[in-house]
Amino acid sequence: MVVTSDIEKAAEVLRAGGLVALPTETVYGLGANAEDPAAVAQIFQAKGRPPTHPLIVHIGGADQLDEWVEEVPATARLLAEHFWPGPLTLVLRRGRRVPLEATGGLETVAVRVPDHPVALALLAAFGGGITAPSANRFGSVSPTTADHVRAELGDAVGFVLDGGPCGVGVESTIVDVTGDVPGILRPGGVTREDLEAVLGRPVTVPSASHVRVPGQHPSHYAPRARVVLAEPEKAVAEAELAQQRGHRVGLLLPPALAGAPVKAHAVVTVPASMPAYARGLYGLLREFDRRGCDLVIASLPAEEGLGLAIANRLRRAAGPRLSP
Repeated sequence: MVVTSDIEKAAEVLRAGGLVALPTETVYGLGANAEDPAAVAQIFQAKGRPPTHPLIVHIGGADQLDEWVEEVPATARLLAEHFWPGPLTLVLRRGRRVPLEATGGLETVAVRVPDHPVALALLAAFGGGITAPSANRFGSVSPTTADHVRAELGDAVGFVLDGGPCGVGVESTIVDVTGDVPGILRPGGVTREDLEAVLGRPVTVPSASHVRVPGQHPSHYAPRARVVLAEPEKAVAEAELAQQRGHRVGLLLPPALAGAPVKAHAVVTVPASMPAYARGLYGLLREFDRRGCDLVIASLPAEEGLGLAIANRLRRAAGPRLSP
């Protein structure tokens, strides 16, 4: 349980240029003073993250947005009013308070207001913006508990605020609002359907974008085990074949096949509820690693609602492996 003294200690670490792990509703973030280039550089070093990959600046409220960006278009204002605090990140033109080190050298910045009492309390106590990508090594599975952070980053973090398990479980939706037509650059905790209902028009999900954003490397969100995607009706057969060939297979069993007998090293039936699946996804991938699996067979959910974000994460996890 986080107490006031923990919040104050974490704020002092940030003021001193150190790193703090903080809970949000999406995943745990690795935070630094957004206006301190040297502190921001420590994030890249701790994560092993290329410095060209931009970070998200977390702020304490929608009323602070004008302080961090060059201008706030009407579309951005509308989305902020409806979804902040919440799992939505807006990409806008960088304001002077944001150093280029935090944007990967871009003239755009990704900004959001987290919906977690501990994160908001820290932002209020610190009194500034906090850059905070996920608190894990670059490309690996994002952390949804404080123990995940401690296990992966250890002493690289100056202080860990334990706010319990994350309620959403996948990262924020990133929306580019720098042009005339908003586009989803990364699906996440706010669904495309929610965005379209507020905006009253379709929102695109471009297959490629000139705007670099977090989490869109060809391989991302990946466990140590190799992830292979399979059609739902073929997942069991592919898992059993791989097991016969000597792999230690972990299977994310589709809900429609719940209870089916499977010869594999580890089998988990994924929840039929997409919010429950999103909350548990990263924990399941970490569990397969813990149980010594070297191969994970997964099928994609229907790409609607939070299923779009889950499918995005599984595709990234199955992508080309990052160099060590």
